[in-house]
Amino acid sequence: MDLYESLMEIVGSDRVSNGQEERYFYSRDSGAQPPREADYVALPKSTREVQKIVRLANREKIPVTPMGGGFTLSALAVPNRAGIVLDMKAMDRILEVNELSRYTVIEPGVTQAALRSYLKRNHPHLQHSTPEAPPAVTVVANALIQGHGHISPRYGVNSDMINGMEVVLPTGEVCTIGSRSVGPAWFTRGPLPDLSGLFVGWYGTTGIVTKLAMRLYPKPKFRDVFVFSTDEIDLIPEAVSGVTGLDLLEDFFLISQEKPDWMNHCFFVLILSAHVEEELALKRDIYKNFFCNFAGGGKVEFVQDLHPALRKRFLDVPPLAALAADFRKGGGFEYTGAILPIDKIPEAWRKGIDIAHRHNMLCSYVHQVLPGPGIMFGFNYSFNRADPKDVENTRKALAESNRLTYELGGMVWKGELAAQKMAMERMDPNTLQLITRIKALLDPAHIMNPGNWDPGETHEETPQ
Repeated sequence: MDLYESLMEIVGSDRVSNGQEERYFYSRDSGAQPPREADYVALPKSTREVQKIVRLANREKIPVTPMGGGFTLSALAVPNRAGIVLDMKAMDRILEVNELSRYTVIEPGVTQAALRSYLKRNHPHLQHSTPEAPPAVTVVANALIQGHGHISPRYGVNSDMINGMEVVLPTGEVCTIGSRSVGPAWFTRGPLPDLSGLFVGWYGTTGIVTKLAMRLYPKPKFRDVFVFSTDEIDLIPEAVSGVTGLDLLEDFFLISQEKPDWMNHCFFVLILSAHVEEELALKRDIYKNFFCNFAGGGKVEFVQDLHPALRKRFLDVPPLAALAADFRKGGGFEYTGAILPIDKIPEAWRKGIDIAHRHNMLCSYVHQVLPGPGIMFGFNYSFNRADPKDVENTRKALAESNRLTYELGGMVWKGELAAQKMAMERMDPNTLQLITRIKALLDPAHIMNPGNWDPGETHEETPQ
């Protein structure tokens, strides 16, 4: 029996393909990275089917690349060594919502929109941390790549919100992590040894998560947005530190873009929420007073007449503040998600403008403030997907902003292969050796999304 027939025996003929169209579709994502073709695509519907596919891949020594929504823009779910793309979308059940302990247990195909709609219908007083991403992005994948959502400034990034998980290991065993491993409930991942870290941030190289327990949070009744602007870039770190030090925000991001002209400033966007009106009024007054007295006054201005369309955009969940203008009129978008300490914002801001201009692009920034405080500093690049020269130019800009991120002492979030290589070149050698040993221990056949977090992987340098 050949591999295709074996896969068909596991998942059925309607959930496996080696056709040219499917292989083309799964060879790329929405970003600017080069395509890399798969041999097969399979859509399992159960943990048992995932387990059987992984054991088959071990026997045949064929790579497996797990995929959630496929929206990382950095080709993390595009196969580096061909093999099987394991599309997890068919595993899309919301298995449990616990109102009192405030958590949900979901399968890896559950989308952000599906969970949000389910909670709105059945548990309207609860919410999950929703990222600024298309509604088809999956909840599990966002947590596993250490993504962040609209309540991250208050509660932490989404990987911090994991209570436990069920994982199919690269050798086919099924492992349960967190409180569910010793009892019936998924309410916490401690005080046991925290094994969830073996699967968070590893890009599917250490196992395939088939169930995830995620924390839910009270949903406030009232929300409002306050926007302040400044042209004093050097004031941003102090302002961010002061705003987050008050510890009253739901969300906090900075936006700027060169066109239209009115957007060519730094805008502080503060999302406030409250359970009672008096709480919201108090928070409004506190932040108005903070900026009125900040840096002697006058250098940061309150935006009095915020356009209703912008108000809605900022208050939407997910907030759509990061909608990049399609300057190239070609539908392409790429960015470096630079996780930086806040004192590096002015230098990153100025050098990021230089990178964009060197590559004949307009500068566009959207930054979300994270706990720490730190910041996800987005070097954003739009491009024409139909123009190969424009795509290559975007890759060059991306490589430069990745290098700048590491030069500033930051880290690249969900980095593509070349960005991973930059990280490993700078990494403490013993830490890198530990990563290599863990991968080898969990995946002795080296089948799980090979090439990612691989110090032996070679990548062509993008020309400067």
